[in-house]
Amino acid sequence: MAVVLSTDSVSPSDRRDYWNDVVCQTFVPLDIATAKDKPFFGSVATERLGHLQISTVDADRELVRRSGRLISESRGEYLLVGLQSRGAGVVAQDGRTAPLGPGELALYDTNREYTLEFPDRFQMLVFQMPRHVLRLSESDLQHITGVTIGADQGMAGLLVPLLYRLAADAGTYRPEAGEMLARNVGDLLTTVLTERLGQDAAGTDAAQRTMLLRIRTFIDTNLADPALSADVIAAAHHISVRYVQRLFQEQGETVGGWIRHRRLEECRRELGRPSRNSPAVAAVAHRWGFLSPAHFSRVFRAAYGLSPRAWRALSEGADGAAPGPAKGQ
Repeated sequence: MAVVLSTDSVSPSDRRDYWNDVVCQTFVPLDIATAKDKPFFGSVATERLGHLQISTVDADRELVRRSGRLISESRGEYLLVGLQSRGAGVVAQDGRTAPLGPGELALYDTNREYTLEFPDRFQMLVFQMPRHVLRLSESDLQHITGVTIGADQGMAGLLVPLLYRLAADAGTYRPEAGEMLARNVGDLLTTVLTERLGQDAAGTDAAQRTMLLRIRTFIDTNLADPALSADVIAAAHHISVRYVQRLFQEQGETVGGWIRHRRLEECRRELGRPSRNSPAVAAVAHRWGFLSPAHFSRVFRAAYGLSPRAWRALSEGADGAAPGPAKGQ
């Protein structure tokens, strides 16, 4: 069942402060400016679909800013897709400005400053997900934020109707189906963004992006295999090990580093999931390809600043909300 929060529940004099609290609690800390010359209305309805948070924001004119100060004071590494449903909006990030009309979407990253501007009453569907869901490099992410993508643009013609449908029906799916649909959204969104990135690239560069996406998908599918390596990846894709390594080097990464990062992210997610019958830490590590519990504990602490057991305890102490690295939307 959707959680619905609306300014109708408070007195007119308290609505702006209440709205600021609602938006910050739903997403991440933000500065929100609303018109003061007339009464303000705003509501947010939120559902969860696996790792995907789906929110329908319906509000009067407002300006939303995520500043460097707020980023430094909050945590949570998220990517958000804003799909305009009614009215007009503008998403600005990384020096680009994306004007949005109904049926158009834009990506924005909580780790960097951004601005959302809505000149009149609007409705936006906001899809929030962990950053690792999109198998794109940091460089690619910084080139695709603040860009308008419409349903008439290639694979986005499949994505936009799916997002509308999920926003309408999210509360009706069984948990298992919800997890699967959330993964499908991440895969399709990655494809849409990769397609858009490739439109501005030379043919060779576009082919490299496509190959890198295929390899990252292969890695995610085979994370549990301790033998997963550049050699295995190269053989599966009929390319050389050197070429695999170069694809990752051009993104400022290594093959082994990316595999370790994805395994740690999956372990972190599983350890942060509330459960009465939580598996042992060593079992979680083994399930995601770590053969040595001691090695797993060392690399986990190096990545997140505390041990796997401390991470689980912190998660359970926060009413089941899994902690994240010290950054925010």
